[in-house]
Amino acid sequence: MSRLRPLMSWNAKRVSANSGTLRMSRTSRRVKPMLPAPTMAIFNVMASRMASFARFYIAYFAYFACSSAFAADTDWPSYGNDPASTKYAPLEQIHAGNVDQLGVAWTWQSPDNALGKFPGPFKSTPIKIADTLFVSTSLGHVAAIDAVTGRQRWVFDTGSWKRGTPPNLGYNHRGVAYWTSGDSRRILMPTNDAYLWSLDADTGQPDSAFGNGGRIDLTRGLGRPVRRDMYAVVSPPLVMGDLAIVGSVIADEWSRPLTDYPPGDVRAFDVRTGELRWTFHAIPRPGARGHDTWLDASWKVGGAVNVWTLMSGDPDLGYVYLPFGTPSNDWYGGHRPGDNLFGESLVCLEAATGKLVWHFQTVHHGLWDYDLPAAPNLVDITVGGRDIKAVAQVTKQGFLFVFDRVTGEPVWPVEERPVPQSRVPGERTSPTQPFPTRPAPFEHQGISLDNLIEYSEALRAEAIAVVGKFDYGPLYTPPSLRGTIQQPGDGGGGEWSGAAFDPETSRLYIPSQSHAILVKLEKGDPQTEHRYRRTGPTSVGGPGPLPLTKPPHGRVSALDLNTGDYDWVVPNGDGLRQYVIDRGAPDPGPVGMPALTFPMLTKSLLFLIAPDRGGNFLNAIDKKTGEFVHKVPIPYSYAAPMTYLADDRQYIVFATGQGNQTGLMALALQSDQAATDDDAPRSALTSREPGDIYAAICARCHDEAVEGAPRPGHAGDWQLRLTEGTEEVVARTIEGMPPYMPARGLCDECTDEELKAVVDFMLDGVATEDGAREP
Repeated sequence: MSRLRPLMSWNAKRVSANSGTLRMSRTSRRVKPMLPAPTMAIFNVMASRMASFARFYIAYFAYFACSSAFAADTDWPSYGNDPASTKYAPLEQIHAGNVDQLGVAWTWQSPDNALGKFPGPFKSTPIKIADTLFVSTSLGHVAAIDAVTGRQRWVFDTGSWKRGTPPNLGYNHRGVAYWTSGDSRRILMPTNDAYLWSLDADTGQPDSAFGNGGRIDLTRGLGRPVRRDMYAVVSPPLVMGDLAIVGSVIADEWSRPLTDYPPGDVRAFDVRTGELRWTFHAIPRPGARGHDTWLDASWKVGGAVNVWTLMSGDPDLGYVYLPFGTPSNDWYGGHRPGDNLFGESLVCLEAATGKLVWHFQTVHHGLWDYDLPAAPNLVDITVGGRDIKAVAQVTKQGFLFVFDRVTGEPVWPVEERPVPQSRVPGERTSPTQPFPTRPAPFEHQGISLDNLIEYSEALRAEAIAVVGKFDYGPLYTPPSLRGTIQQPGDGGGGEWSGAAFDPETSRLYIPSQSHAILVKLEKGDPQTEHRYRRTGPTSVGGPGPLPLTKPPHGRVSALDLNTGDYDWVVPNGDGLRQYVIDRGAPDPGPVGMPALTFPMLTKSLLFLIAPDRGGNFLNAIDKKTGEFVHKVPIPYSYAAPMTYLADDRQYIVFATGQGNQTGLMALALQSDQAATDDDAPRSALTSREPGDIYAAICARCHDEAVEGAPRPGHAGDWQLRLTEGTEEVVARTIEGMPPYMPARGLCDECTDEELKAVVDFMLDGVATEDGAREP
């Protein structure tokens, strides 16, 4: 199979933002830097803090002094390549003139494949230190891999997969972190069963000096008893000096009492010993700043407000930047009146002490699961002739908030604007929400007749019929008992794939998707104290697989952060273009795929991993113009790529597959092997019966209703999907439903008839428009 693909031509569109004036009616929601009072009463405290800073910076300079022995431009030492989370490498061996010559240099098979478990997509991004890659797996392995050959040097099994399915998205993991003192080198691995491991980078063996036998228990020290099935860590810690700063994943469900939900405290541990160095209480305790935003003593039962995604840090300032999520539960907050700091806030702390420097709450009293989903980008920009050390935070709701990262002041004004109010009994919504005046939103916000699809009169009429069944309105229209269409949904807008920043041009590249959801509330179980909870169905779309709103349905936006203007906006691929044509509408051109898109930058190219019609692709885009230069076909991938130089050869590496078909693929020039699905790990079905195929391939998502996947036999889950009959469901199973289900569910060896039989198996007992089924 040829790896050559036709050159794709796209029309780039320039969009300008509207400026505005600052109107901050709630000054308490932004904390300015706090200066120590010059009193003798705190002299000893300050002396202690100075000692902490000294220890921190000694370790910091030792780390970078040792790292300088390796050429920084050739490594990829952390998830986003640097503490600023730029996802940028100044490499140019692979460029527009030769990117069509990329081929497979090597592949690596994950040890997960032999365990008989079936986790979701392999999401980990390797790091590279010197001549070795280090990667985590969905089931809790850590592996060291030769950067040139792909040969495995060592593997360590944390055993986390033995404890049962983790909360929320099940078995998944995003990567590891690296630390060195010069004499010692460690790999830090948090796990799905809530431990933090420290491994010798040379041997893979646990560090006996760290915690208890090389690990510490992260469920301890949170101020409440914590169930291990409610708490996990899937993102790598942020290493600053001799500290590992750790967030958490907390279960989103309604079957447990409110007090079972752990708080999302962020903690820093000594990298050498595992000792706790500081804790930042995400739900402020009495006397702490923000405690008064939890009315009626609700701080005692509030849970979550966690950092489940990646963090960023500025070693020069000694600050860390934490993107916090929504309080529990995500959709109803009658039990937690108030603004609920530090929910959905960007928080800046002193790295050495955990002391609060400043914060900004992007959503007050969150009801939309608008967690801050990605590591903030630390960016140095020039605005109006003034040089600014800034931080840019991508959000699910399609806003980009940009602040001076030293002071917390917005670079452009942010206004508090009135928003719709809830009619659900007991709910007290915030009367206003913050709206940045610049840059303009990068995604559709809210639902109105004006922003519905217009491919044809028939398709638009179907979209109008869908929205007419539910409540809808502008951004921040709250959940309702009838069901509210929320746009963007909890999958973005922006998501955990984040944005990539080019420090040479001050341009930020933001992938996003138009993904609406349905949020319908029902009365909760009194025994759990949840007065209301979300109920199915959870997905809502236009005709067939089309989103409700106008294209692009998936896009990439190039933003000039010196001006706040977009240089170009392009669809992330052809997307659902052929479906529109098949429905009798004129050819709309590329419309984009509503799917998570993962960015990476080099000297001249923007690389994106994204699904599109015909499979999955590594897309190479001209950074200046937005023109697609080349599309490299690759196996299914749902992870961020990375790049590095080894033995004078540039490699691009990314995770592939899900379930028991996972691994890494490395692409490079001067390779004769094309990147195709033939290189992907294969599943090993032992039976072709529908129930056995379901158990081996589908159950990992559908049994747990992951991301709204309909459960077998549950009529409510299938309600919207079946409005067009089972033939449409079968068609989507074969073609895939990006970003959540790849084509054929990754069961490439399954025939169309076998997949139809699996759909029939899942629909057993569900009444469809094709006729009632017997339970």
